[in-house]
Amino acid sequence: MTTTLWTTRFAALAAISIAAGAAAQAHDANPLAEKVRAANSRFENVAAATAEGYAPIPCASGITGGAMGIHYVNGAYLKDDAVDLAKPEAVMYEPTADGSLKLIAVEYITSKGPASLEGQLFNFNSAPNRYGLGPFYELHVWAWKQNPTGAFADMNPNVSCDAMKGM
Repeated sequence: MTTTLWTTRFAALAAISIAAGAAAQAHDANPLAEKVRAANSRFENVAAATAEGYAPIPCASGITGGAMGIHYVNGAYLKDDAVDLAKPEAVMYEPTADGSLKLIAVEYITSKGPASLEGQLFNFNSAPNRYGLGPFYELHVWAWKQNPTGAFADMNPNVSCDAMKGM
């Protein structure tokens, strides 16, 4: 009888814990990342990005670790300086061991600022910079791969360009 009672209490406690965890995760959900995901899920297939005029640039790794992945950049969107949720200037993919690309994030870029999207301020990059560009504002949105350093951080410690080394 005592074992059954403890088992029942343990099961109830586990159910409460799981429900609390799910509620906390839902509470911590990022509304901008959700909107970005909804507006740009077509890019899960890299062919959609190339069909819309995006072209790849090499995989970008961080100096202290992590990476941003391979950026597929749309030159026309870079030039127009508009910030449009459904038209990111770059779509970011992580290379995988089997040679495929997995959508992980998007990046919005403009030279006009200070810039924001849905209330989220962009980061400012002065010139000169490692990209060889003039000053610009940028916002990464890690909508498909969680970033422990934040949904809008530049580098993601959970992303790697290592799969590109053998190619």
